[in-house]
Amino acid sequence: MRRKISGTQLELRHSGRGGKRPGAGRPQQAGSGIPHLCRVGLASRYPCHVTLKVRDGVPSLRTVKLVRELERSWAKACDRGDFRLAHYSIQANHVHLLVEAKDADALGRGMKSLGARLARAVNRVFARSGPVLKDRYHHVVLKTPTQVRNALRYVLMNARRHMKRPPRSVRIDPASSGRWFGGWKRSARDLVIAARGTPGTRAVAFTHRTWLLNEGWKRAGPLLDPAAAPG
Repeated sequence: MRRKISGTQLELRHSGRGGKRPGAGRPQQAGSGIPHLCRVGLASRYPCHVTLKVRDGVPSLRTVKLVRELERSWAKACDRGDFRLAHYSIQANHVHLLVEAKDADALGRGMKSLGARLARAVNRVFARSGPVLKDRYHHVVLKTPTQVRNALRYVLMNARRHMKRPPRSVRIDPASSGRWFGGWKRSARDLVIAARGTPGTRAVAFTHRTWLLNEGWKRAGPLLDPAAAPG
């Protein structure tokens, strides 16, 4: 015979502890721009546009000595196997990066390395100490040839966006990887040679393996013109 099971259940009462409560958790710092959200998944065939910002009071990142120090440091970490730095642009208080990563975890580890190298270079060159980065990195996954072409144009010519007045002459930004970019119009050849001849400049073996950064972006339009205004 089956034993009859009583339908009586224990009554669960909330003790008032635990669970979601107003004001619980780590308080967000004032001015923090990037919330601590879960990073979305990332496929290795998609490059990313990443932005890193520095704190107020940090000297300009476009100081020649710092740019050269960052190039030297980043060259040692530009290819970690599952993470690659493809292109960069250094502005006064932020940097733009185009990177490739095997997955979201590789992206996080690679950006941690590049961010740490940026902070150490800043403190070393300017003889300072303390935090350098303002908040977590912001990134956009680039999935189409058009997105990648626009990102290349935006990053490599970003310095033109921050000029108060149009420059008298066109040049390749010496604080960017544009000196080693092979996708400029043929008419820009002399500008590339001039940029590579900047004192202290050294070739950096930045590479990219995704189809989108190698060939795909060219299907979205002509080769880039350094005289054009970036979008």
